[in-house]
Amino acid sequence: MMTDGTFTGRLLDWYAKHGRGLPWRGSPDPYAILVSEYMAQQTRVETVIPYYLRWMAQFPNIQALAEAPLEAVLKAWEGLGYYARARNLHQTARVIVTNHAGYIPSSVDELRALPGIGDYTAAAVASLAFGADEPALDGNLRRVLARVTALEEDPRTPKGVNRLKDTARALLPPGRAGDFNQALMDLSNQVCLPKKPRCAECPLTACCEAFKQNRQADFPVKVKKAPVPTLTVTAGVLRRGHTVLLTKRPADGLLGGLWEFPGGKQEPDETLPECLARELREELDIEVSVGNEVGVFRHAYSHFKVVLHAFECEIVSGEPRPLASDGLEWLPVSQLGEYAMGKIDRMIADKLNLIIVSIV
Repeated sequence: MMTDGTFTGRLLDWYAKHGRGLPWRGSPDPYAILVSEYMAQQTRVETVIPYYLRWMAQFPNIQALAEAPLEAVLKAWEGLGYYARARNLHQTARVIVTNHAGYIPSSVDELRALPGIGDYTAAAVASLAFGADEPALDGNLRRVLARVTALEEDPRTPKGVNRLKDTARALLPPGRAGDFNQALMDLSNQVCLPKKPRCAECPLTACCEAFKQNRQADFPVKVKKAPVPTLTVTAGVLRRGHTVLLTKRPADGLLGGLWEFPGGKQEPDETLPECLARELREELDIEVSVGNEVGVFRHAYSHFKVVLHAFECEIVSGEPRPLASDGLEWLPVSQLGEYAMGKIDRMIADKLNLIIVSIV
């Protein structure tokens, strides 16, 4: 059985030599750490870095973010996905300015009370920004500790999480929780990989039960998930002169506050043109004639996949009204880049721009 000193000492020695140089590491600014942790939720650090740098240039402190309009925040976040994080970070900034005099709270309990902050993010910010002795266990750190302890439970279950938290607390070096958490994160990113762990490079093999048993591939234990459903969706490109119609998604739903080409999900026994005509009737109170297909666009979200068919449409009767959205705008195609969109709607906008360029 490993000892605290053996595991922790080897880990921190490795981190001193191999830790990644990330732009928010070593920063004395809790805001920089807060932003990085929101961005890193469900997103690889390599993807986060350019977004983080642009974000900090545009919103350099909590006050600037709190005063920014949501539209600007969503536009700065565009392409990073999971847009609820952007809305939550924006709302958190406003709560901190209003309720905490602009100072990010240092305790786990106060941090957890902020929008979009769960156990992991609260512990990460508390340990990295304020030196609190808190283990921060996300999926990557749970993977490392599940292998080290040969945990026979799924580490995502409450029982598994509690066991790993106990393990992490026992190993945590007082006063160095930030280094400990970051060292485990880097080890998970560079060595203890999900499918092909590089055990020959790992400083913890002498402490790792999975390695000793030659069962690295068996951990972490995973309960089989249900298959991810695929949704067939339509969207309409409605033109008026040199402009096209965008609608704004409701703030409290998926991709809330982003702009999109109107449409919706295909129902059973419904053709794609029938689906689009029905959706535009329900969403905009208009009747349309569905024309040529603009393209087929695919995107995967966390719990489902989408195959979207976009069509040119002509309004036959009615004037568009935002019955199911927070607004609508007629915009020149050249200005679509100024409006925050989800990935799949940005694909449509880019296709329309390409069509215009090819015509010119």
